[in-house]
This record gives sequence, C-alpha cells and structure tokens, in this order.
Amino acid sequence: MLFQTRRRLWILTLLLFSLLVLWDAAGLDLPLARLFGSAQGFAWRNQHTFMMLMHELPRYASGVLLAMLALGVFRPWGFLHRLTVAQRWQLVLSVAAGLLAVSALKRLSATSCPWDLAEFGGAAQYVSHWAWSLRDQGPGHCFPAGHASSAFAYVAGWFVLRRAAPGVAGAWLAAALLAGTVLGVAQQMRGAHYMSHTLWTAWICWAVGLAVDMLAHARHHILAVDTKLSEA
Repeated sequence: MLFQTRRRLWILTLLLFSLLVLWDAAGLDLPLARLFGSAQGFAWRNQHTFMMLMHELPRYASGVLLAMLALGVFRPWGFLHRLTVAQRWQLVLSVAAGLLAVSALKRLSATSCPWDLAEFGGAAQYVSHWAWSLRDQGPGHCFPAGHASSAFAYVAGWFVLRRAAPGVAGAWLAAALLAGTVLGVAQQMRGAHYMSHTLWTAWICWAVGLAVDMLAHARHHILAVDTKLSEA
C-alpha cells in the first residue's frame, strides 16, 4: 500500500508537470500581465500598503514560522508533539530545501520580470523561460517566483504530516497553497512575476517535498534493517 501511495504521488507530480508545460505552451503569461500593466508600468508596483501587506510581512512571517519549526525540533510545541524527532527534522529540512531550490534556480535563470519588458516601460524583450540559450536583454533572475516560495515551501510539510498528524495535514496543505497563490497573484499585479513563475514554484516545492520524503523513508528502512541485523 505504501508503494502504491508513493507511486500515485509521483504520477500526480508528473501530471502536474505536464499541465504546467501546457500552460507555458498556451502563452497565457503575457495576456495576464497586460491586465495589470501598461506602457507606463504596473500601478501596484510601488504601492506602499500593498507592498507591506503582500510582500514584506509575509516574508517575515515565513521566516518566523521556519525558525519556530526549527526550535520545535528540540522543544516541540503544538502538533509537533505528534512527530518523532526524525519527522520534525524532515519537516524543517524539506521546507528549507524548497526555499533553497527556488532561490538557486532564480540565480541561474536568464528570464527577466514583466516590469523589465519594453512593453511595460523597461528594456527587455519577452523570451520564454524555456529558451535557455536566448537572452531577453534584461537583468534576468526572475524565474521561478521566489516570494511565493515563502508560502509554497511549506507544502513539503504535508508529506510528513499526512502520516504523523493527518488531522493537521489537510489544513496545512490548503493554507500553504492558498497563501502561495495569494502572494503569487500579488506579485503578478505588481509586475514582479508571470503566473507561470508562481505555478512552477508551487510544483518545485511539491516535488522537493516528495523527494525529501522518499529519502527519509529510504533512510528509515535502512536503519530498520541494520537494527534487525544487529539483533540477530
């Protein structure tokens, strides 16, 4: 049953990957960007209250939550009491791994943000983030969506909680997906990202969480085998 569950998760992950490729192929990013931007730029880009509520505060809140989870490895609180030490470590490391994966891809990316496009008052030309050999004449480093990862990275926690705290798992996953989507749409409105950047960030964090869960399960299995051999 466990194998079947993991196999289904991988199938779901590949299905989501295929849907994201179809989104990119449909060319929906620019039409959506045009809903909020014009030749004069993006009206929401520097709106102070909007930036504070949708950018600064969520980023700090994400950092505080991660710090609290890290502290909870040693001094568990709330639902963390239901997790073993290994599971608490997996929760923290899988969230951190998602954040690092998105950040690393952004550093490697040559894709510029919508507000950098000439169409919206910048200097860059639109180039798909799949066209790795082409430069868009902009600053780049905009794919995937780093800000949305401050919420989507917590999606990885579902893989731990679904076994140790199933009553928490569903609400945790829904909250991470909702918060990530809201932050992604806010960045879309500011011209900081295309919608595909947000969707790919969600997928990357999900895939990282699944990969970490597979590694954790493999480690647990190896340790169980070693224990049996030592007791034989």
